[in-house]
Amino acid sequence: MEIHKYIDHTLLKATATSEQIKTLCAEAKQYNFYAVCVNGSYVELAVKELAETNVKVAAVIGFPLGAMTTAAKVFEAKDCIKNGASEIDMVINVGKLLEGDFDYVEKEICLIKEGIGESLLKVIFENCYLTKEQIQKVSELALNAGADFIKTSTGFGTDGATFEDVQLMKDVVKDKVQIKAAGGIRDITTAKKYIEMGVTRLGTSSGVTLVTSGTTNTDSY
Repeated sequence: MEIHKYIDHTLLKATATSEQIKTLCAEAKQYNFYAVCVNGSYVELAVKELAETNVKVAAVIGFPLGAMTTAAKVFEAKDCIKNGASEIDMVINVGKLLEGDFDYVEKEICLIKEGIGESLLKVIFENCYLTKEQIQKVSELALNAGADFIKTSTGFGTDGATFEDVQLMKDVVKDKVQIKAAGGIRDITTAKKYIEMGVTRLGTSSGVTLVTSGTTNTDSY
C-alpha cells in the first residue's frame, strides 16, 4: 500500500509561520504526498514552494467553525483558487445543520462548488458534534450538492475521525463521493484501516511518521 498517495500533509495551527509552511512543502516533496493543506494566507507560498511538482495545494475555507456567511465562504474559496489552490476543504455551518435548516447547508455547499468550478471540493462535517442520523443526513446533502469529497473533521473539535462515522458516511454516498478521514490519524495501522474501508484521502499532520511506519503524539488535523 503506497500510503503517501493518500496523504494531505497538513498544517493549520494559528501559530503556523511561513518557515513552517516551507518545511511542510519540503516534506511533501520529499515523500511525494498527494497534497498539502494550508490556511488561505499561505496558499501562494505553498504554490510557489511546490512549483514543478505533482503535489497539490488544498486550502481550508470557513475554518474551523464554519459559522461565517455563505458569501464570505464563496469569496474565500474563489480567492484561494485564484491564488493557485486546486482543492478546497470547506466547513459546513454546523449550527444550521443542528437546527434542521438543511436547505441552507445544501445550498451553501452548492454555491461554493459552483464558485470553484472544476476544482475539488471537500466538505467538512465536524462529526463530533453530530448524531449518527445527522451524519447520514449531511452526507446526503453533500452528495446532492455536488461535493467531490466528504470529510470527517477539522481536527479542532472535540474528536476526530472514527471508523464508525466513516462507515456511516460510506453507507450513504457509496462510491458517488469520495471520503477524507481527518483528525487523530497518527499511526500506520489506523491509516491502513481507513483505506481498507474505502477512504481515498487522509488529512494528517503526521504524514512523515505514517510513511516511515512509526507513531507520534503530535496532533493530527
